[in-house]
Amino acid sequence: MLYPNLISKRIILASKSPRRLELVRGLEIEPEVIVRDIDESYPTSIMGAAVAEYVTRAKASAFTDILGVNDVIITGDTVVLLDDEILEKPSNNEEATFMLRKLSGRSHLVASGVAVTTLRDGNPETSCEVDTCEVTFEELTDDMISHYIEAYKPFDKAGSYGVQDLIGFIGVSSIHGSFYTVMGLPVHILHRMLQEI
Repeated sequence: MLYPNLISKRIILASKSPRRLELVRGLEIEPEVIVRDIDESYPTSIMGAAVAEYVTRAKASAFTDILGVNDVIITGDTVVLLDDEILEKPSNNEEATFMLRKLSGRSHLVASGVAVTTLRDGNPETSCEVDTCEVTFEELTDDMISHYIEAYKPFDKAGSYGVQDLIGFIGVSSIHGSFYTVMGLPVHILHRMLQEI
């Protein structure tokens, strides 16, 4: 067993993301998924990769009311950064098209935070880390962009794309860092955190 220290623990993934669920399962863990609507806004004074940490911690705080002595809560957040501008989740086709055109033929940063929250001496304790990667896109044609948006509807994805989707196969020319960080969860960091519980 990969995590004998977790045998008596309830592992909770506090995320709506099917990709994060897939990645946690990749660690041979079957978490209980609990979902809430969470305010993902952040102060304007926070910039860059620090936003991923802030939102990841905020998500963890939103679940401490259900935290039991044998519980481990996993939260995460991903931001896409282009020239220090955060590309959020698009709300419609036009926003998604605009973002993908901006990313076309350029390099950008992806920052994914992961947090593990447990009870220590009766109080919630959150350990949080952020991993960053550089992703470079090929030139994306308008036909590629419109097909991707129509077929994959990336409205739940920061930066309007999922690296595991078609756009990753045909559009991403290089990744410097962990593929899984770009996908939404730095599982190599989560693995270490879980071993340290």
